[in-house]
Formats: sequence, C-alpha cells, structure tokens
Amino acid sequence: MDLRGMSTTAADGLIVPDWPAPAGVRAAATTRSGGVSKAPYASFNLGQHVGDDPLAVLENRRRLVARLGLTREPAWLQQVHGCGVAAAETVDPPAEADAAVTRTPGVACVVMTADCLPVLFCDRDGRVVAAAHAGWRGLVGGVLEATLARMAVDPAAVLAWLGPAIGPAAFEVGPEVRAAFVAADAGAGACFVAASGDRLHADLYALARRRLARVGVTQVFGGGRCTYRETDTFYSYRRSPLTGRQATLIWLAEV
Repeated sequence: MDLRGMSTTAADGLIVPDWPAPAGVRAAATTRSGGVSKAPYASFNLGQHVGDDPLAVLENRRRLVARLGLTREPAWLQQVHGCGVAAAETVDPPAEADAAVTRTPGVACVVMTADCLPVLFCDRDGRVVAAAHAGWRGLVGGVLEATLARMAVDPAAVLAWLGPAIGPAAFEVGPEVRAAFVAADAGAGACFVAASGDRLHADLYALARRRLARVGVTQVFGGGRCTYRETDTFYSYRRSPLTGRQATLIWLAEV
C-alpha cells in the first residue's frame, strides 16, 4: 500500500510522515483511534504488556496489518530503554531490543511509545530502513547512534523522522538527566529550561537532533507533537500510567 499523500483522520488512526523518503519506503505512526480496546486503553492500543485485554490487542494488531497492507506481522520488540538493535527479519517476538533495522522488503520495523520518542530512518537509495525507541535513557545511552551503525551506510545519506513524543513544555526531569546529557555534549544544556525548584523541562526533539547532527545526520524531519497534551490523539504514560501504546513503523515496499 502506498501511504504517501494520505491524510490523518481519527477514523484511520494513522499519521503518515511528511518527509522526502524514497518511493519504496513506507512509514506510518498510529494514534489512539480506530481500535477495539476499552477505557483506559481506548481504543487502538497495540501494547500487549500494559494490562489490556489480550484479544483486543490482537484485533488491533490485525487491523493495523490490514490497514497498512502488510503481508506479515511487524517485528514487535520487548523494549527495555536500552541500545540493543535487532535485525527485523529475524525477530522472534518478544525480542529484547529498542531498535530494529532491515533491508528486506515487506518486513516492518516497529517501536511502541507513550511519551518516548520514536525515530524512523531510511537511506536516500531506499535500501535500508530502521526504527528506534528513544526515551531520555536511550538517547543519552546512544540508541540512535547504535541504530545508524547497524544500518551501515554513510550518515550523510540518511534521512530521519521524529515521531510523536512528549513535548518540552510537559516533559519535566531532574538535574541528573541534564547532567547525563551534558557529560557527553556540553551544548546539550541548551535543550533544558528551568521549571520549578530544581526541576527542568527537557526537549527530546532538540536532544535527538543534536545527537543525530553529531554523527552526521542532518536531514531530520518531524517533531513538534506532544503526546501529553494531545489527549484525544495519543497515549501518554506521564499523563496516565495506566494507558495504551501507539506504534511507529517503517518498511520497504514489496515489488
């Protein structure tokens, strides 16, 4: 299915990235609309680990596969806020990793989030794609860099898309988080602004862009959504710990 040019509606439950990816690259991010899960997971929860009815999750995943025209199940991961990168075509769920890479058409790399930052990658030739799950621990630990290393292409030839995550006005952290980023990159301090007391607001989007730029990826798109504030569109763990998960996927079209 060619998703390019599609609009996002509450009915279809999809966001199609607006980025200049090659013709053979397909990508989408889900919202919380279009599924069968009941509150507090209503309605398109794709996470099996959050306490939702397992049959509802299976139906939601079936709908996702059908909606995207996939010929096989996406490479679902057991995410651990680490830097492990799996080969999507060999994933046997639940594979413990926070990113996946593939060069095989029809195999969808997928990450689930509910405030953390999903990042999609492709090369300009449309030969390799990847998806990474990047909360602040994953970002500071190097999950984006590890994903790029597994792609094994010139970073200057890579495009990245930042999917829906918690926005800087809502993402409050302690000083230890800023310190962890600044230890690796003194300029990262600019991505934090004072909140109340010793608390800080952190900009995940800006932090990711800095990490990517430092390894040569400058074609970065997306960003700007807020899973915490867009209550009707996204799940947010910070807003409500008992909640669902949205998914962000990328794959190479089958010929």
